[in-house]
Amino acid sequence: MTLAQLRYFVAIADSGLNITVAAERVHATQPGLSKQLKQLEDELGFLLFSRKGRSLDSITPAGQQVLAHARRLLAEAANIRAYAANVRGDAQGRLVIATTHTQARHVLPGAIADVRKAYPQMSVHLQPSGEGEVLDLLARGEADVAVISTSGEVPAGGIAVPLFRWKRVVLAPRDHALAASTEAPTLEALSAFPLVSYESSVRADSSLRRAFAQRGLEPRISMTARDADLIKTSVRAGLGVGLLAEMAVGNSDLETLAALPAPNEVPECVAWAVLPRERVLRDYTLSLLTAVAPQLDRTDLRRAVAGTDDPKWPTPPAWAALRGAIVV
Repeated sequence: MTLAQLRYFVAIADSGLNITVAAERVHATQPGLSKQLKQLEDELGFLLFSRKGRSLDSITPAGQQVLAHARRLLAEAANIRAYAANVRGDAQGRLVIATTHTQARHVLPGAIADVRKAYPQMSVHLQPSGEGEVLDLLARGEADVAVISTSGEVPAGGIAVPLFRWKRVVLAPRDHALAASTEAPTLEALSAFPLVSYESSVRADSSLRRAFAQRGLEPRISMTARDADLIKTSVRAGLGVGLLAEMAVGNSDLETLAALPAPNEVPECVAWAVLPRERVLRDYTLSLLTAVAPQLDRTDLRRAVAGTDDPKWPTPPAWAALRGAIVV
């Protein structure tokens, strides 16, 4: 039995029993992966998967038990490698970050650039995804850290570390009726216009919909998108009034658009880093987190992930106070 065989087994389980997809994820050939799976089953003396013809149908009860142990073994092997790399002072490595499009485009690049000055041999892979997909990538082991925002609730699925607080802004074309004022529009005023916002806005439990519902109003969502830049483009095209994160609005946007504070009823959001439990963090991961959120302490981060401490995280600062420290 080898770690490679266990890694292939886990990859198949996490790929919906699709061997072709699993082979792509582990950078192996499909015949090679199938051969290693058969060798593992032969050694164990029982089947890990039930089959229908030549296709895998389900994981057997015994396979489920092996899968749980395989995940733990692979995680510990990764921890040993990470610990050894930190002890050696090894600057090489690959950091995979699952995050939303707004964080990937408007927050993380500046922090990554700062970290790469200290770790020039490190490579970073950003995986911009929908809000509902980010934590799934972390849970499947396809990311080292997730960066996601909520309107107050603490994300599940790992160690949630608050990074900073941010507000939403209202964007409108310069000739729009709302642009005549610099004050925050009311929810009643916004409800009169078609709105362009993030795709999460259509969910019944979205904080935006809750804010309108508490006033007995229904937002007129005309278009949604994952990408803040697409929202701004849509506003310029006249598709509606934009509601998006303040990090996504730069000085160049204000040449063609008016930015107003969101109504007070629209809640403030918190950006979180979600880290896997019982994971040895590479030094460059800690550097990235403290580059985004300088109030964090490296020792607290290590202890929290290792499960030896339950720290009280510092109050996350507002994005407006941080943006000068992070070159975006």
